[in-house]
Amino acid sequence: MAKHLVQNKDFLLFICSVFVAILPAFSQGQNMEANAKEFTMLSLGDSYTIGEQVDEADRFPNQTVLQLHSKGIYFNKPKIIATTGWTTDELLSAIEKVNLQPPYDFVTLLIGVNNQYRGRDEEEYRKEFVQLLDLAITFAGEKKNHVIVLSIPDWGATPFAEGKDRKNIASEIDSFNAINMKESMNHGLHYIDITPISRNAAIDSSLVASDGLHPSGKMYAQWAELVAAVIKEEVMK
Repeated sequence: MAKHLVQNKDFLLFICSVFVAILPAFSQGQNMEANAKEFTMLSLGDSYTIGEQVDEADRFPNQTVLQLHSKGIYFNKPKIIATTGWTTDELLSAIEKVNLQPPYDFVTLLIGVNNQYRGRDEEEYRKEFVQLLDLAITFAGEKKNHVIVLSIPDWGATPFAEGKDRKNIASEIDSFNAINMKESMNHGLHYIDITPISRNAAIDSSLVASDGLHPSGKMYAQWAELVAAVIKEEVMK
């Protein structure tokens, strides 16, 4: 009887050891299966999203998916709705005319610099920005944690702003960003503050494109790193 119990115990220990041995491989297989999916991303914005003055590969949405690819997280080419000079109302109008195919796995939104540049009303910006947030959530299949808002960069730190009131530009940019951050938080979305990075252009000319105004691919790479980190966190949940 005792011998029989010992044999059963040995058998159970063997089964447990096999299970422990294959568990990491099983978990890895699950992760590989999840990472094998090709995710989709929609990016909404203006010159900062379309990448004025840089090659297509240097746009921050494209650099984002490239960085994720190196981590084993694969994306299709991002769908970009953005044009240099667009304000919030112009982006809203453009979205109505585009044949989109939601849901997208992730949606980014960066808009408002031209509202500030043209001297548009801040409350008008708030109203239209909220409309864009609601659309972004819809495009993301109602997954609020898959919508990523980026703050407005400070163009006053660029050579283009030479001779202009840089302090006032910074103050106005901060006011618009206070709006988009508050509304993004109220909606429960991811918010990335890239404005401090943009202000480094005042001391590092390599962060600015050849026109002296828009970001270079080097600056976009820094934005992409932050966006990729958020996406990776969501994908690995």
